[in-house]
Amino acid sequence: MRTDSIDRGGPAGHGPEAATAPAARIACLAGHGIGPEVMAEASRALAELSRMHGFSVEEVHPPFGGEALQRSGHALPTSTRRAILAADAVLVAGAMEPALEGVKAGLELAASMTRTLLEGGGTLTQFAPLHAGASAWTIERAFRSARSRAGRLVSVSVNDGWAAAVAAASARHAGIDVTEISLTEALRSLSARPETVGVLVTEHVLAEALFEAPRLSGRRRLTATGLLSRGGPCLFAPTHGSTDEIAGQGVANPSEMLLAAALLLDEGIGRRAAAQTLEESLAAALSASRTPDMSGPGVAATTREFVDVVLGLLPSARRDTEFAMGVGR
Repeated sequence: MRTDSIDRGGPAGHGPEAATAPAARIACLAGHGIGPEVMAEASRALAELSRMHGFSVEEVHPPFGGEALQRSGHALPTSTRRAILAADAVLVAGAMEPALEGVKAGLELAASMTRTLLEGGGTLTQFAPLHAGASAWTIERAFRSARSRAGRLVSVSVNDGWAAAVAAASARHAGIDVTEISLTEALRSLSARPETVGVLVTEHVLAEALFEAPRLSGRRRLTATGLLSRGGPCLFAPTHGSTDEIAGQGVANPSEMLLAAALLLDEGIGRRAAAQTLEESLAAALSASRTPDMSGPGVAATTREFVDVVLGLLPSARRDTEFAMGVGR
């Protein structure tokens, strides 16, 4: 199963396709520091979501980064490279891991993306090509994402050729509301009113500024990142690193790791309904619980306790239950 396999939101767990669909193979790269702790919680969430939504996931956990360096003297052993290339998607516990550059170099990456969880629920998703040759492919991926969300796409460019490519894609995607806005307007909307954007696609040259804009409001917003491949596995990660300072204490905040897992479900293996269930459950949990790094009244939850809240909210966060009565019971 690769990234072109799309969850249509139909009867989860029913019919011949659900019965015969191969398990999605996910390479989980935990690394060092808090990586193993937050990866373990993401694995719990993936297992529960696959059960609820009627699909199978097969995880492999090859040595990676500091862990691999201690065990074999290599941060990215040959066996780990093979496991990555054999996977349908790759989940990394920290975006700052130096060995990640070696992983990227071995993949046919075409586009970058981010997904930000907004206050009170809802998401902002942004796409950009990694090089000019991937522009049309990236625009197509953005349209597909917009169709699965609110049916709204915003394009930002400084190149007439880009605007023409978006217009051509719009003609193939009836029903998607496409808006072309300036860079100035995009920066203002992303920092002050990101909920009005939905899905945004932009040129490579503008990506860094636009991807950072939602963080400029001063509010704490969770963001996960993705690197998309045309043919091989895509790679997903939280934006934080794998700090050693609080490793093993059970107090790491797993929120961005869970958001990265949701992004993997959506854009990595095409399980869009499961991804949206996890996103909504995470948003609800952030209103009901907190980890020690989050301000607020009451006793802070441990890493595992916080994820227990997320998992407990999954049934009420699910929006496709009219198609799946009885699944997972």
